[in-house]
Amino acid sequence: MKTPTLTTERLLLKPLEAEDASQIQLLYPRWEIVRYLVASVPWPYPPDGAANYVNNVALPDVENGVAWFWTIRRKDDPDQLMGLICLYDVEDNNRGFWLAPEWQGQGYMREASIAATDFWFNTLNKPLLRAPKAAVNERSQRISASSGMRLVRTEKKAYVCGELDSELWEITREEWNALQRS
Repeated sequence: MKTPTLTTERLLLKPLEAEDASQIQLLYPRWEIVRYLVASVPWPYPPDGAANYVNNVALPDVENGVAWFWTIRRKDDPDQLMGLICLYDVEDNNRGFWLAPEWQGQGYMREASIAATDFWFNTLNKPLLRAPKAAVNERSQRISASSGMRLVRTEKKAYVCGELDSELWEITREEWNALQRS
């Protein structure tokens, strides 16, 4: 399925394109963003890191039908990329996101997460969504908890900042849809 544009009250979630790499390269390589991401993210981030990721990982995964990537933008400034959210059809890692620090704390990621999660369940008809995260990543935990997800497992994992306790959160399609109707 082709990745559609999604909209929310304030946001435009546009499918990722190769041209987005230049804006990603400007925003992404900051410790506040990468520290709690998986250790496979190169750090220090190379000058061609975003182009390499977009063109050799993200877009091929979209083309292969195992991923859906959106850039996060405000409707009132659709040319300015704020972050990224993605869905992956892989075991125990279905949703990931990042948002530039200057846009955090304003509810944008929660809004984007609701739209992507609804797409996962009600367009792709997936039965379960699981999202891993570093246990110390309180902002990400709050997004999961506020959307009805529950903690199902903890373990140690390698992150850019080192080995940390890692959590796996989940919600079923039935639970999600019941919460959206209430």
